[in-house]
Amino acid sequence: FGDLTLVFLFSPCRSQYSAVDSNPLSLYVMHPFWNTIVKIFPTWLAPNLITFSGFLLLVFNFFLMAYFDPDFYASAPDHQHVPNAVWIVVGLLNFIAYTLDGVDGKQARRTNSSTPLGELFDHGLDSWACVYFVVTVYSTFGRGSTGVSVFVLYLLLWVVLFSFILSHWEKYNTGILFLPWGYDISQVTISIVYIVTAFVGVEAWYAPFLFNFLYRDLFTAMII
Repeated sequence: FGDLTLVFLFSPCRSQYSAVDSNPLSLYVMHPFWNTIVKIFPTWLAPNLITFSGFLLLVFNFFLMAYFDPDFYASAPDHQHVPNAVWIVVGLLNFIAYTLDGVDGKQARRTNSSTPLGELFDHGLDSWACVYFVVTVYSTFGRGSTGVSVFVLYLLLWVVLFSFILSHWEKYNTGILFLPWGYDISQVTISIVYIVTAFVGVEAWYAPFLFNFLYRDLFTAMII
């Protein structure tokens, strides 16, 4: 089983599939950026390894924040906050993971190494990532008086996962994967929020940004 796992991870397997991406951020910013980045990778580098590496970065971010914020109270007033350097690390790793997720398919097409197994591996890990990146960004607000309740977090996790399932159910029936705009926008926004938090502190998210509309409300609305 171990040998089969290594063959799977390091073999060039990826699926060619029909996808529609109409997000301006993705079309005019991220795809040109990814087209440049993919040229850095050697042609012998398996796309699945790129996919798995990006997923591991998200898992690392999750456990890093779990260490500094195990009960989701670190961002609450009168609690010891997460060190600023940690926010920078998490923000950079989140963006790198997002970049690797955008590059793996381009690497597959570049090396002509696409298979259905590769698509299954990529999107299978993406389904798990729905949990990791949402729970990690939750530490920005936490569950204090200025944060989001755990029950709301639970509902938001289902919103993200249901969106993922719905997109692939649509692809199953139509043969075309219509990529949601929310993914690219959320990943870029989350990475920026992490970096900004390192410089302004979590206290900046306590105050309302418009009338009585708090940043935690914006976070909830963005995910929905």
